[in-house]
Amino acid sequence: MAERQVSEDTIREALRSVMDPELHLDVVTLGLIREIDMEASPIALKMVLTTPFCPFAPWMVKQVHEAAEKAAGSPVKVEVLHQQWHPEMMEDPSLLGF
Repeated sequence: MAERQVSEDTIREALRSVMDPELHLDVVTLGLIREIDMEASPIALKMVLTTPFCPFAPWMVKQVHEAAEKAAGSPVKVEVLHQQWHPEMMEDPSLLGF
């Protein structure tokens, strides 16, 4: 397999354009992107949602998928983990204001 020309950091930066419509923060800042496996084929991205029954889940997953594939220039598989999100996963939990 040819070496990838894109880095995990490039994909994470692209994912900063995907905003949570309720919290008004991006999925990277919120800590929703748990893992990006650049060695997998296709690239494997694992994410969590802010709530188990997030009404925006299908939309957010689609946006993450599209942004990651555009940045990678190759297929990306997005898996939603059944892990409970909590504010400590954020880059800066104080951004929530509580």
